[in-house]
Amino acid sequence: MRILIVSDIHANWAALRAIPLDFDVCFCLGDLVDYGPEPVPCVRWAMKHATHAIRGNHDHGVSQGIPVHGESGFRYLTKVTRPAMWQALGPEERRYLLRLPVTSRITLGGKRYLLVHATPRDPLDEYLLKDPETWAKRVERAEADVVCVGHTHMQFNIRVGDVVVLNPGSVGLPRDGVPDAAYAIIDDNRIELNRVKYDIEETVRRVEETSWERRAKDMTAHVLRTGRLPVERADQLELDARDDDPESEEPSVL
Repeated sequence: MRILIVSDIHANWAALRAIPLDFDVCFCLGDLVDYGPEPVPCVRWAMKHATHAIRGNHDHGVSQGIPVHGESGFRYLTKVTRPAMWQALGPEERRYLLRLPVTSRITLGGKRYLLVHATPRDPLDEYLLKDPETWAKRVERAEADVVCVGHTHMQFNIRVGDVVVLNPGSVGLPRDGVPDAAYAIIDDNRIELNRVKYDIEETVRRVEETSWERRAKDMTAHVLRTGRLPVERADQLELDARDDDPESEEPSVL
């Protein structure tokens, strides 16, 4: 069985289109919307292809009509782009986001999977990178063999005790300095963390066609092209987040 795992698509249709459709089952770990210029085809893709999908914090905010205030980093980009999501999405897409569960449990091939956007303790918002010690606390009562997470836009897979924690990275807005679309595959219990190039400039052109503020367009284009926020007074947690734990175990099989 071949499982495709995607997360943090963020309305980047060109990036999502580049993900190979070679799978038996698809897990979508949330955040289909905000930041990007094309939310409708991304939500429609999930409606068609995601066998199991959960809600991310941005899906929650868009579907619940929650405005965001802020003038720096990704909070600023959320403030600017969220009204465009409300304008673009129709009732069917909004309803789909609203009905997404916060967590999901699936058993496939004898393995128990827990899908959650952030962490089991705080499914929507907790920001936890590749920290085996903290993850061990988060999954100790998970009752799962594999915990699939997103939210940080950083690819990793680690084993903590008997549990594998797998983050496929971000399809639409990587933040690790590599702008290629990120995703993961589990193929007969073998884990692959993959990247695929896509037409970034197509997305940049779509951004330029929006009515967003000039600053937001420039920031978004920079992140798309570099995988990093521009340094103006960036959110240092997200800008400086890095994988600095080379000694943690990276399982290639479940």
